[in-house]
Amino acid sequence: MEHVYIEEKTFDKINFKDNLLKKGEYENCLFRNCDFSESDLSDYRFTDCEFSGCNLSLAKLMKTAFRDVKFKGCKMLGLHFDDCNEFGLSFNFDNCILDHSSFYETKIRKTTFRNGRLQEVDFSACDLTGSLFDNCDLLNATFDNTVIEKADFRTSYNYSIDPENNRIRKAKFSIRGIPGLLDKYDLRSDDTI
Repeated sequence: MEHVYIEEKTFDKINFKDNLLKKGEYENCLFRNCDFSESDLSDYRFTDCEFSGCNLSLAKLMKTAFRDVKFKGCKMLGLHFDDCNEFGLSFNFDNCILDHSSFYETKIRKTTFRNGRLQEVDFSACDLTGSLFDNCDLLNATFDNTVIEKADFRTSYNYSIDPENNRIRKAKFSIRGIPGLLDKYDLRSDDTI
């Protein structure tokens, strides 16, 4: 199959679920309100691209390259970012739904997750050093042997992180988020005096 190179193109309201995007490398492209759900994006390369209002749920990402990619307002259920090409892997998420996705063993330092829903996301053995979780719902997200040093969770909620099983040095948490660090001890906090 022929690989294409496409740069600085806008794809608007295209259903790639039925009409697959041509395999190749996409640079400085904008994908707006496109449907990639259940598509096979294996071996595609996206560099400096933006996905806005797209549905990428259950897309296959085997060796997919995301380099400096922005996802805004996207539905991204059940994605395996751990299958992506790890060379230069970098992206940011704004107002995205990432429920049931996996970042297992990925190295995604300084990643921004803003206004997101990350319920039941697997961050096991992931390196999230310096990442920002700004106003994110992390209900039942898994942090196991995860590096979250210098990560910022101050405005996020519903997380449960075991300080003994993760590297959390210099991570930032708000006072109201402290119970999420004590879950394993089954302690109850009460602000009444």
